[in-house]
Parts: sequence; structure tokens; C-alpha cells
Amino acid sequence: MGHAKTSYVCLPCRASYKQTYGPERERRCPRCARVLIHAGSAFAPPKRRDVSAWRALSVVLHSGIRFHKSCCGGPGHRPRTLSEVKAGLARARRTGEPIAEALLRAV
Repeated sequence: MGHAKTSYVCLPCRASYKQTYGPERERRCPRCARVLIHAGSAFAPPKRRDVSAWRALSVVLHSGIRFHKSCCGGPGHRPRTLSEVKAGLARARRTGEPIAEALLRAV
């Protein structure tokens, strides 16, 4: 049986790569040689031309949120648009809760 694969993302290239998981080594983008970000096994990348979705994804990944499978199937709610991200950031400022938790709440 093979090892499960997980997604790694290069935000500047707007590219996603499936590779076997292993925290022991740093993965680099084959296009630009920058370090890839581990996104999780349930990650579904937006289309490369959808710049707005990639900007939203950048905020989500930089806040520490990942896309891992849960016992019920998927990773749960993740903001997909800049308006959802902005609403989550405003909620975090207003309530004082951590940004990652505010972004995970459905609008």
C-alpha cells in the first residue's frame, strides 16, 4: 500500500502539487524554487486565473489554517472569496478572537 498524498501550494505561482507527506524535508516549487506551503490532504485549489480566490487562500494559509480531512469527510468551512476573508478579519478585530478562528466561522 502506498503512502497517502497531501497538497503543497506555491502562492506566487498559483500552483498546487500532490506529494507524500513528510515534515522531515522542505519542499520547493519546481517553477520558482520557493518553499511550498503544506495545505492538507482535503485541499482543492482554485483555478489559476482566479486571482481573487488565490489572494483569499493566501490569507487563510498564512493565518495557519489547513485543509485536513475530518471524521465526517471534509475540512469544514473555509473562506473562498475576499469578501468572506474581509468579513472574518473584521469579526476578529471586533470580537478580539484569533484570526484563524474568525475565518473558520461561516458568514
